[in-house]
Amino acid sequence: MEALFETACRKIDEEAEELRSLSHLIWSNPELNFEEKDSHNVITDFLEKRGFRVQRNYVLETAFSAEWVNCGKLSWELPHIMVLCEYDALPEIGHACGHNLITELGVAAGMGVKAAMEENQGLVGKLTILGTPAEEGGGGKAYLIEAGAFKGVHAALMAHPAPFNIDDPTTLAVKFVEVTYHGKAAHSSVSPWQGINALDAAVHAYTGISHLRQQIRPSGRVHGIITKGGTKSNIVPDLCKMEYTIREDTLANLDLLCDKVVGCLQAAALATGCTVEVEWEAKPYADMRNNETLVSVYQRHIERLEPGRQAHKGEKEAFKGSTDMGNVSHEVPSIHPFYYVGNELNHTNEFTALAGSEGAQLFTLNQGKAMSMTCIEMMMDKTLLQRAASDFQSTKARQD
Repeated sequence: MEALFETACRKIDEEAEELRSLSHLIWSNPELNFEEKDSHNVITDFLEKRGFRVQRNYVLETAFSAEWVNCGKLSWELPHIMVLCEYDALPEIGHACGHNLITELGVAAGMGVKAAMEENQGLVGKLTILGTPAEEGGGGKAYLIEAGAFKGVHAALMAHPAPFNIDDPTTLAVKFVEVTYHGKAAHSSVSPWQGINALDAAVHAYTGISHLRQQIRPSGRVHGIITKGGTKSNIVPDLCKMEYTIREDTLANLDLLCDKVVGCLQAAALATGCTVEVEWEAKPYADMRNNETLVSVYQRHIERLEPGRQAHKGEKEAFKGSTDMGNVSHEVPSIHPFYYVGNELNHTNEFTALAGSEGAQLFTLNQGKAMSMTCIEMMMDKTLLQRAASDFQSTKARQD
């Protein structure tokens, strides 16, 4: 198996400059969720030129599937391993979560596995690089799940850049909601009593939810903004809008917290005489369930590439973000490690600069190699796939 690992890593090294260029093209042209048309085209062109069988606009307009299959003479079910790419950006601050790097390492991993398969016909299986849009809101992976993209997949892998290494991070289930209060306009000085103040409702709701935070579970998170507060100070606002993000450690606990938030929203409408519309985004994100077998194989490979690397297991509970990779982990054995690229925090302008820097490259290519070697080992060892499946079923039985 060592020869296969060497082949995969050598291929990634050979393509390092092209992979960096691919990442930089995505980074320099940030596109929001479900709008990643240029990124979709750049990535699929890249993969087609390297021999993958590519399905563009796969289920979603900006999703794709790129496959490489070696059937060989297999006496057991063809293993199907999937590596996921993300490539959407954030409003105004661009690739402040480094999704360009996620694509780079995912493509690198796929290229490494393909090279090993071509060199050794004993490495049999199906490798899919799946392009998943709209992670920063929208839930692209949830739509792909519904369409059956993960049927028959034995393992799904991706890694995410961060200011730390956490091999099995805890992420929270999350729902996004848009709230609209409707009131009645009036002149704020001449006849304010004829108006119904939608801004008062929004402020009342904001305050009520802020008070609610004192009584929610330590794992819960509720945060929001007022996106429209009126048009002019001498007009009683007849329309106000808010956006809220609500998180909990499981989908069941998330539903309970969402019910409490809705109570605050409705109470504000009642108190002010407004009406309220509560519109939930279509796809909630589930909590991440890291597969123990996959994590252990991945750890072994990344540690051989980065001797002395520190994985901050003690800090994993402190990370309270969310990802639609959590939805995938409820469907198939999955991992979503965070890997160090520098000291800047995600979702900042400083991290945007870091994601486009040369300094992030070595760490990202090492992740591609580790993912590639993990895929190869899982394909070569039937018992590992069985253990991963057993871990998945045990976790599902315990947490569902």
